Amino acid sequence: MNILVTGANGQLGNEIRRRSEASANRYIFTDVAELDITDAEAVMRLAQKERPSVIINCAAYTNVDKAEDDEQTAHLINCTAVANLASAAKAVDAVLVHISTDYVFDGCGCTPYTEDAEVAPTGAYGRTKLAGERAVAESGCRYVIIRTAWLYSSFGRNFVKTMRTLTGEREALQVVFDQVGTPTYTGDLADAILHIVEEERYNKCGVYHYSNEGVCSWYDFAKEICTMSGNECNIHPCHSNEFSSKVARPHYSVLDKSKIKQTFGLSIPHWKESLAKCIEELKQE
Repeated sequence: MNILVTGANGQLGNEIRRRSEASANRYIFTDVAELDITDAEAVMRLAQKERPSVIINCAAYTNVDKAEDDEQTAHLINCTAVANLASAAKAVDAVLVHISTDYVFDGCGCTPYTEDAEVAPTGAYGRTKLAGERAVAESGCRYVIIRTAWLYSSFGRNFVKTMRTLTGEREALQVVFDQVGTPTYTGDLADAILHIVEEERYNKCGVYHYSNEGVCSWYDFAKEICTMSGNECNIHPCHSNEFSSKVARPHYSVLDKSKIKQTFGLSIPHWKESLAKCIEELKQE
């Protein structure tokens, strides 16, 4: 089975690359240098050449603040390019596994968001990601859309790596305590995707939610990162409005994972357990 992965140089793409090494299937890893997914003809040519059974789209425009000033580019990558992949998937009868975000919700809830909860993005990033979801659904291809949140890994730039550095360099930090969600170790998300793909369970099309188990604020998360890293830093809770931002970030973005666990038989680790794994990886590096 051929499996095409786009955005392969990002956090999720790298985790899928690492975890698929022992697979009997053929993974074709591409990033913008190998495939410009905003080019519909290039996407279709590669799909018809390689005839993938599955396309895993890890590519996204994720700079939340910058998207407010350049929604056109965010839309190009988060929607137009996704529509190109969906069209190609339909043409070669592939399943599209597409990654979306908690930012499709307004973050004003107080109970975990289910897949059928009302969507109401508050900024350009969320709007373009929702538009991408809708492009997939309207394409007629078979698809699995996975919304996730607060991704981190040993690859690339992310909150965990930033906090490890800052808490090792500074005596004190302020971190917001009024934004609540669940950290997601990208390696766990990659494992879940590969479980679905390798077991050929992707006939269960639809929208799913995935993050690690548990709930915390960014403040709680930062405290754990500091402690597990062996750093000494006084981390103080603060309000979101003490930091300038061009977009209102969700105050509550906990995702209900019941559907993905029941449908695919997944067991999801608690965020602290997975954070400890990631911290050990970073220490070894």
